[in-house]
Amino acid sequence: MKKSLLLILIAISGWSCGQNTATRHTATEQTERIAVKTLAAEEATVSLTEQFTSEIRPWRENDITPAASGVHIERIMVDVGDPVRKGQLIVTLDPTMYHQQLVQLRTIEDDYNRLKPVFDAGGISSQQITQAKARLDMQKEVVANLKRNIEVHSPITGIVTARNYESGDLFAQKPVLHIMQIEPLKVIVNIPEQYFPDVKVGMPVALDVDIFPEDRFEGHVALIHPALDPATRTFTVEVRVPNPSNKLRPGMYACTQFDMGRKSGIMVSDVAVRKQTGSAERYLYVIKADSTAERRRVEVGRQVDDRLDILSGVRPGEQIAVTSLSKLYDGALVRIEK
Repeated sequence: MKKSLLLILIAISGWSCGQNTATRHTATEQTERIAVKTLAAEEATVSLTEQFTSEIRPWRENDITPAASGVHIERIMVDVGDPVRKGQLIVTLDPTMYHQQLVQLRTIEDDYNRLKPVFDAGGISSQQITQAKARLDMQKEVVANLKRNIEVHSPITGIVTARNYESGDLFAQKPVLHIMQIEPLKVIVNIPEQYFPDVKVGMPVALDVDIFPEDRFEGHVALIHPALDPATRTFTVEVRVPNPSNKLRPGMYACTQFDMGRKSGIMVSDVAVRKQTGSAERYLYVIKADSTAERRRVEVGRQVDDRLDILSGVRPGEQIAVTSLSKLYDGALVRIEK
């Protein structure tokens, strides 16, 4: 009887030890699992907004240069910063030669007017009157050209941005004035060829300028150059930007934003995606139903706020690890924390 009781006690003790050992193994396994937090990959509509940095330029600009060199500038009527209108008289040159040719024109006109009645009366031949008329027409053209040269008018409405002479100087090679039209302005943007089908004349473009952080300016595509640059694989777009208050000026840098449409994409948290050292490969960890981590290579699209558009490598609804990424490896056991 005592022997049977002893055997029972030994069996109970062995079973208890086995239970404690199994419990310890389970606890150890849970402790060894890597604690992670996850977020689900979500299908969402992605806005295809592209940004390009460009320089603001005048809509038009002109160098004001007389047709003849070696003449004295009689008067410059505007200075740097002055607004000018199209057709406004802005520079006059020495009129001495013009006055000389004008006197000669009057003499030739008098000769022709004197010969015309004689020709009508049959006193001279038609050849003589034709030659007199040709001389008169030629002198009129000379005088008209000289008048255009001594009176220089602005070809555009704009503002004077440079003045290289003073009244009385001898005109040489440099332009007398430089005029820019700054209402409207234009921005020249070089866009990658993949967007060529998406950019249309008239489409709106938003502009942000660093020195005016509170303002957003609006423009539209005015011209699309038909040929691409073979070196950069880009095409050139001219954006027309209204500037009624003259707040913007040529030479400022602007960030232009083009809305290229919408597409469906799979979005994940940007902290989940890592870059392979020494390569351009991007990867993340998908947490599977059996609580193991699977390393996935992914192709990344655009970033929208704190999320990335995953072009390939992830399906909607899959759980993506967002913490303990440096500890994870392919096949690692994990414990998901809420």
